[in-house]
Amino acid sequence: MKRIRSALRTFGAFLRTPTLSRSIIALLALAILLLLAVNAATFVMIQRTTAYNDTVDHSQQVRLAAKDVLSLLVDAETGQRGFMLTARPEYLRVHDRAVAELPDVLARLDGLIGDDAELNPRLARVQSLYHERMRLMDETIALTRTGRIGEAVSLIRSGRGKTLMDQMRVELTAIDAVEAQRLAERTRQSERASAVTVSVNALAALLILILAGISVWLVRRYVEEIEAAHMELDRVNAGLENQVRDRTAELTRANEEIQRFAYIVSHDLRAPLVNVMGYTSELEQVGKVFGHQLSTLAQTHPEAIEPEAIRAVREDVPEAVGFIRASTAKMDRLINAILKLSRDGRRALVPEALGMTALVQSIADSVHHQVIEAGGEIVVRTLPELESDRLSIEQIFGNLIDNAVKYRHPGRPIRIVVEGEAGDDGRVHYRIVDNGRGVSERDHERIFELFRRAGKQDQPGEGLGLAFVRNSVRRLGGTITLESELGQGSTFHLKFPTRLIVPGDAGDRL
Repeated sequence: MKRIRSALRTFGAFLRTPTLSRSIIALLALAILLLLAVNAATFVMIQRTTAYNDTVDHSQQVRLAAKDVLSLLVDAETGQRGFMLTARPEYLRVHDRAVAELPDVLARLDGLIGDDAELNPRLARVQSLYHERMRLMDETIALTRTGRIGEAVSLIRSGRGKTLMDQMRVELTAIDAVEAQRLAERTRQSERASAVTVSVNALAALLILILAGISVWLVRRYVEEIEAAHMELDRVNAGLENQVRDRTAELTRANEEIQRFAYIVSHDLRAPLVNVMGYTSELEQVGKVFGHQLSTLAQTHPEAIEPEAIRAVREDVPEAVGFIRASTAKMDRLINAILKLSRDGRRALVPEALGMTALVQSIADSVHHQVIEAGGEIVVRTLPELESDRLSIEQIFGNLIDNAVKYRHPGRPIRIVVEGEAGDDGRVHYRIVDNGRGVSERDHERIFELFRRAGKQDQPGEGLGLAFVRNSVRRLGGTITLESELGQGSTFHLKFPTRLIVPGDAGDRL
């Protein structure tokens, strides 16, 4: 109990303290609640749409059964009259087949109508007329078989058979008309339910994307605050070791917090996006069902379909689903980028002796074919060795060389030079020089910001490459700066300590 009370007090203090984490958790909670509401609304609308589709199918079955009854009655009457006129048994076979099938079709129609108060009296009237008509047909056929043709003809001329057929035709036509009206109304209800479902999901997707955008903006703002703290730390006097130690500890805690927040955003926002994608697929399937239903109706009863309904199902719904898919795909790429940044920031650094000339040459060889195709070259001069984290160094140089190849100047062959030397201050200095497009002076700092890009945007990317490079350089205790003019190429300056000191291992290296 004490632990529970202590946890509750801690949680209460957390909620009362205005922090970035509280804002993100509130946004995530809102997104989850919104998703639950959308799930409930979508479930209800799908159930309602299914019910509408079932009633539409039922109405079609009733209409089909009514038409089958009328068709068989006509066949029976045709066979009867043909037998009376010609006395040929093949006409009687047509009559007998129709009479044999009529009870089953009537039973099917009776089962479909069930307890329908509007149609039951009409069906009862049809059944009563049917039995009387069958008795009259049987009587005329029996008279014809015994050679009493005159009496049979007299029965037909009395007009009773025609009256019975006309009355049954009226009742069956009335049943068909009632079901046609119901079919049109239920089709409209189904289309409205589909439109509401699409609208609710599109609105929910838009709101989730807005919440995700706000979260990304909060993370970006926090990253900018940390970058400002970095710059302030760089201006601190190197001789004030205690102050440097304190500020480094604060920066480390801030970095860990932003990495945790980035992980929360990227991990927890993925679940709502996956659900939106899943429901988008369901909406596509529902749209296909409606399209098939409309196609069927267009063939049987084109007058019952409104042009607006066809346009809504075949144009508006696919367009809305496409918008949702494009938006969620873009958000998913941003979340993946944040997750990559968070994971790399939490990875433990492992110092080792690095032969920088061979390491950078292998990176250059990996893009050799692209450079050769553009008629260019990459020159790797002899570089001073370094003791640092291999994976981080490979990613830093790989990103910078890849950028130099990607953003080459279209009017001249690529030329990239990697060079460096050891300094007298215990640091090594590397330079990556290219003759590419260059960067405007006002964008020298902008290109290192998260999700920010400069110049012509004709290459794929999310604006994370150089932000990741600067973050990695700083984790290794180094600095990165840029010298560049637009159209004149760029030079990236990298400075690292000769030996990387990992926190907790400093005593082992003194």
